[in-house]
Amino acid sequence: MAEAADFPGMTPSPARRWLRRTGALLAGAPLLAGLLQLPAAPAQAVGQTSAKEASDTGTVAVAVDSLTPGAPTDGDTLTVSGTVTNNGKRAVTDAHVGLRVGSALTTRSAIDRAAKRADAITGTDGSEVGGKYVAEFAELTPGVAKPFSISVPVDKLDLGDDGVYPIGVALSGETSAQPWEQLLGIQRTFLPWQSDEADTRTRTTVLWPLMSTVHMTAETGSNAQQTPVFLNDDLAAEIAPGGRLDQLLTLGRQLDVTWVIDPDLLASVDAMTGSYRIRGDGDTTTAGTHQAIAKQWLDDLQDAVTGKEVVALPFADPDLAALAHNGTGVAGSLSQLKAATDVAATTVETVLHVTPNTDFAWPVDGAVDPSIVKVATSAGADKVIARSDSLTENGDLSYTPSAARPIGGGTTAVVADARLSTAFQGDLTKASASTLAVQEFLAQSLELNLQTGKQRSVVVAPQRMPTASQARSLAAAVTTLQGGTWSQSQQLAASAKAKPDPEATTKVSSKSAYPSSPRRQELPRSAFEQIADTQDKLDNFKVILTNDARVVTPFGRAINREMSTSWRGRSTAASTFRQDVQGYLDSLTGQVKLIDKSETKLSGRSATIPVTVQNNLVQGVDHLVLRLTSTNDTRLEIDGDVYAEQPIEVSGGHTTTVKFPTSANVNGQTTVIAQLYTEDGQEYGDAVTFDVKVTEITATVMLVIGGGFLLLVLAGFRMYTQRKRAAAREAEESGEDGENGESTEDAEDGAAEAGEPADGPENPERPDDRNQEESDARTGADDPEQPSDETPDTAAESADPSATGERVDR
Repeated sequence: MAEAADFPGMTPSPARRWLRRTGALLAGAPLLAGLLQLPAAPAQAVGQTSAKEASDTGTVAVAVDSLTPGAPTDGDTLTVSGTVTNNGKRAVTDAHVGLRVGSALTTRSAIDRAAKRADAITGTDGSEVGGKYVAEFAELTPGVAKPFSISVPVDKLDLGDDGVYPIGVALSGETSAQPWEQLLGIQRTFLPWQSDEADTRTRTTVLWPLMSTVHMTAETGSNAQQTPVFLNDDLAAEIAPGGRLDQLLTLGRQLDVTWVIDPDLLASVDAMTGSYRIRGDGDTTTAGTHQAIAKQWLDDLQDAVTGKEVVALPFADPDLAALAHNGTGVAGSLSQLKAATDVAATTVETVLHVTPNTDFAWPVDGAVDPSIVKVATSAGADKVIARSDSLTENGDLSYTPSAARPIGGGTTAVVADARLSTAFQGDLTKASASTLAVQEFLAQSLELNLQTGKQRSVVVAPQRMPTASQARSLAAAVTTLQGGTWSQSQQLAASAKAKPDPEATTKVSSKSAYPSSPRRQELPRSAFEQIADTQDKLDNFKVILTNDARVVTPFGRAINREMSTSWRGRSTAASTFRQDVQGYLDSLTGQVKLIDKSETKLSGRSATIPVTVQNNLVQGVDHLVLRLTSTNDTRLEIDGDVYAEQPIEVSGGHTTTVKFPTSANVNGQTTVIAQLYTEDGQEYGDAVTFDVKVTEITATVMLVIGGGFLLLVLAGFRMYTQRKRAAAREAEESGEDGENGESTEDAEDGAAEAGEPADGPENPERPDDRNQEESDARTGADDPEQPSDETPDTAAESADPSATGERVDR
């Protein structure tokens, strides 16, 4: 048999097989007889194992909704309340809820492991306190929740030395399928036990973040107050009584905490105290109506922060990690962080009338790498709020070191404790979830203090925008902590200045070690490129404005909001916001433009071309230059050159027209380009292109016109000489009466008035007289000799081109 076991493939002989089977049967006979005679108790154990295998969390759900006090001391009475719910298909009878206290946990990791199996049936839970300290139920109907409450003096719990004790709230009972008492459900939590004042208290800094998402747009009204326009009315709901920010304010004012504030939130609420509008569908807006709520919230906040430490983040809380990983390669991105930092202190001082601390940078989740630290300190901050899961301890430290760590370059990393900082994430709307989070937080804090007798400074940096339920849970834990026996409050600035632990790590994790989950939520490079493009357009626009503050301030703050950390997880909304800001800026810059021109005709060698500039803005514009360029200077010159420029200044809501002198050299059509420029040579707006058709008067045409004019002059001269001779003849015959008794002079006058020759149709001219007159006309023999007769009475029309200043057709 040994050979067969040692060497696979070998088969024992039939005799040996018979001997083996006989021996096994004889050995198992007593065991079989014992099993047949066992009472029902062992069957209970089998059934209990089956229940565990079916559901490790038990048939009955136990919820601990309240455990007070959270950190009891000598003489206290512990009260545990909650509900039990039968999730099985059969009723549970003879049930009761009791408390079970386990052995003290000696490490923070042990607390982590116990928290993961808080409702598992299996585990070491110690003996039940029992006696009168139980809650009994005759029957638990399936699907029905029933409340319970147990109060027990702490000295009945048999707690030993100071430490963290797991306490199980367990329900035991019977079912028709398993009619014996068994454990059907349990909920474990932690009981921090510090009977007396600790010899050394941990100095604990709790950050209380007060920030929200982006609410304001870049749009403002055209009135003097520049009425702001909000994306929606969500901020009013947050600051209204019972809203998230209202609860954060109410809770925080009762605690000794460091307020960490986004100045954009203050600016937004402050804007709501006056006239404001809410964006609707399309281009419509509606008037905001929550001025009273905004004023009350700001008044309450001013009272809450008076005498407290206030840390101001850069305006709109820029995403430092995204900027470091995706934005530094885009020109101007770091200058946006500097602008957001510069305006932060002014905003807080103006709204809250307190001087904030602006020395701290806070990357998302406290996750840092060398590039993030470099960016975070580029705008003036010399302290970075990190988290311990980002600066992992690699040494042999048996305790959690103090928060302050010098990481080089004059920068201090203030390392928040990861376990304490993440204790209140997730859904804490249920009282049971909140209670478990509070007790775990307190347990970790006490265990941290018990690690060593050294004085240490610890920082708690929760999530940036906790929900109302998360904030309530955090406040409950901090209230217990600050009233406890092992911790004392400390400001963030003091924690940053505390003496660093020489054995603590000061090495920042590499860029490759940065967590992938937060990296996926960062703004992409394309976002920073769009931000840079918007800034370029703003810079090009503001130089032409007579009051650029009306545009620079709202758009500058809007660009800061485009980099906000609050866009994480909302990439579509972030993209839409950037497009809206840029689109609105484009619409404003488009209000200053050139009026389109149709084809222009130049009738002459020189003329002026008018170009009109329109300004539909409320304010005036100047520092603009209008350039008119000929694409063919051989055919058409602008003021004697290829192009000409004139300065432009237009009042708000007006237009101005400037004229450019031109000269044509050759007939034909030429394309002309009108373009606005800023004084530094940057193109402004779209160019206007139009054609100029030159129809110059040539020398041949002028000769033909001159010849025709000369013939008219000669004809006039002939008529003049004829009348002069006729008058002379009449003078010779004067004094002689006509046949009808009229004088010759009267007859001539009458004939002249009738438009006929003096001779009249009835007395035609004699042939010899006509010949003589024609001869006189050619020789001028009878003309009086006067100097003025040498030139015609009417001067000939000039053949030169028309003078300049002629308005051309459009």
